[in-house]
Amino acid sequence: MLGRFFRDRSGNFGVMTALMLVPVIGVAGFAIDISNALIVRSTLQAAADAAAIAAVAETSAGVMQAMQMKSDGQLSAAIEDAKKVFIGHAKMSEEYELKNFDVDVVKTGTQVKAIFTFDATVPTSLARILGQSDVTVGGRAEAVFQTDTFRDFYLLLDNTPSMGVGATPADVTKMVDNTRDKCAFACHIVKDGVEDKNSYYYLAKRLGVTIRIDVVAKATAALMETAKSSRKSSNQYRMAVYTFGEKAEDTKLLQVASLTDNLDQVKASASGIGLMSIPYQGYDNDQQTDFDRALKNIGELMGTAGTGSSAGNPEKILFFVSDGVGDAYKPSSCTKKTTNGRCQEPIDTTQCEALKSKGYRIAVLYTTYLPLPTNDWYNKWISPFQSQIPTRMQSCASPGLFFEVSPSQGITEAMNALFLKIVATPRLAS
Repeated sequence: MLGRFFRDRSGNFGVMTALMLVPVIGVAGFAIDISNALIVRSTLQAAADAAAIAAVAETSAGVMQAMQMKSDGQLSAAIEDAKKVFIGHAKMSEEYELKNFDVDVVKTGTQVKAIFTFDATVPTSLARILGQSDVTVGGRAEAVFQTDTFRDFYLLLDNTPSMGVGATPADVTKMVDNTRDKCAFACHIVKDGVEDKNSYYYLAKRLGVTIRIDVVAKATAALMETAKSSRKSSNQYRMAVYTFGEKAEDTKLLQVASLTDNLDQVKASASGIGLMSIPYQGYDNDQQTDFDRALKNIGELMGTAGTGSSAGNPEKILFFVSDGVGDAYKPSSCTKKTTNGRCQEPIDTTQCEALKSKGYRIAVLYTTYLPLPTNDWYNKWISPFQSQIPTRMQSCASPGLFFEVSPSQGITEAMNALFLKIVATPRLAS
């Protein structure tokens, strides 16, 4: 009987099964625990993704903070927001223990970058048989937002006597029909501080004639609303407005509005832009349109051109509005014939090139110089180079930033279109 017992093999399967049962259950349990851990990781990863995206969302506190900063650095507002979003999405429970989570949101140039990391432990059940009490899971989420370019705009508006011409052919005709010398220009005469109410400037007002500078002033004011609606933060665009001068006796640049991000203030100031006055007809041989001087002087005011990467490093844009005909004393450098040194010519682009070489971008709005076929002065001096005026104005502009507006078009719409074209172009490379 004892011999038969030792020779009997019928119970081997049961013994082996008993011996194998522990590791089999452990491995199966470990697979189940790993599956649970992956579910937890997926939940936490989704929360981290949401937190990183929220930190750099276009309307987030972090991006608003970044747009206000003048230099690079960490964004505390974005970090706090990201942590709150993560906790809200993580669905904390007893199924896991969150060991650590961290977020860093930094502005570098025009880039806002959020990096979120986390790790957690998930308790095991059946895998404990194998001595595995928990499973560690972790993850990382990254999101980037590209902030818009910061720009300073310097508007240089030609308000010299030639901008007193009627704004439309109908306005020109009305002036010609109601002046004894068939003049289309509403000359603004002010002598010793006293307005000449009999000047053509006031005649135009009585006739209801709109002159070119009035339309430019209205368009400049309206442009501020376009800029306000286009900016992502209150300090993204700053504006300054200058004209060629208040009076012909002192033709230095007139500051209409100093550089500021208070565009409502600029709008109010621009609404009052007026035509340069002269003390009497033919004063200084009508040499009030000195483009060379005006462009040189505005360049001295604009400061160093930046890349647009921050409020402290803005791009510099010269927004130049004119009819393109110079009239100044240039006895030796004029490109056309002169009379006693008086130079009437299309704009000389030498100063434009000097400004562009400094890194400034020049946007040119050319208000088409209206032909005046009934005017002897026009026929003799301007008509011969009429076709060259737009070509020279376009040469003054930076590539792609030229716009011509004819009398039948709206200057307001043209200024807005040119501005939107500027802000839609990529920023300068650093």
